[in-house]
Amino acid sequence: MLKHRYVLTLIALGLPLFAAAQVPVVDYDSQAQSGTPESGYSSGADNGGAYAGGGAAAPSSAQGMLFVHLQQMQEEIAQLRGMLEVQQNEIQRLKQEGLERYQNLDSRLSNVVSGGSARQDSSAAGGNATGGSAQAPSGASAQDAASNQSADPEKEKLYYDAAFDLIKAKDFDKASQAFAAFLRKYPSSPYAGNAQYWLGEVNLAKGDLQGAGQAFAKVSQAYPQHNKVPDSLYKLADVEVRLGNRDKANGILRQVIADYPNSSAAQLAQRQLSR
Repeated sequence: MLKHRYVLTLIALGLPLFAAAQVPVVDYDSQAQSGTPESGYSSGADNGGAYAGGGAAAPSSAQGMLFVHLQQMQEEIAQLRGMLEVQQNEIQRLKQEGLERYQNLDSRLSNVVSGGSARQDSSAAGGNATGGSAQAPSGASAQDAASNQSADPEKEKLYYDAAFDLIKAKDFDKASQAFAAFLRKYPSSPYAGNAQYWLGEVNLAKGDLQGAGQAFAKVSQAYPQHNKVPDSLYKLADVEVRLGNRDKANGILRQVIADYPNSSAAQLAQRQLSR
């Protein structure tokens, strides 16, 4: 009995030693010095290193392409900005020309309203009507002049004033139509010369250079003795300048200076030629 107990005791004490002998001992220090990686992870480490290297090269190429695209976009934006600046300058120039036209017409209208040129035009026209020396267009027949004398001067003045009121209201389209209708109905009226001149002014304010030039030219052609001839010639020269006919405009300005040296239009023509 004691013998069996002794054997069991020896077996119990020997089991831990047997189990310890089955566990392999790994020397990590020697493994680290040799640089040999543990099996089972070597392929993963190699793959990881190769992936990392490939990932570093790809972003470099993408950045280069992005940089080229950015440069192209910057060049295109610079070109668009240049085109926009040119268009803005052109629009500003057109606005300035339009503003100058309106300011010129407004200054004339202010003089008229304050009793300047409109009162002089009315008084001159009234004097011609009452004195019986109304100026007929050149080439008009005696019958036309006689029929004009028999017309109602007050009705003509009302018609003329109504057309002129449209200028004051800055309704240039209707003003142009009203003056044209007046000239068709009363071509030999004492107010016809003034109506012809203001027809040119409203057409110029509208930007109708061809219509303005024809109206201004007809003042000197149809009413050569009218006091609006110097002004109409000067404005005709201005229209020719706007149309690009500088030489023709200079010739008209010299004509104004030669034929009407004491007029305000001659002084303006002299300044224009001195520029």
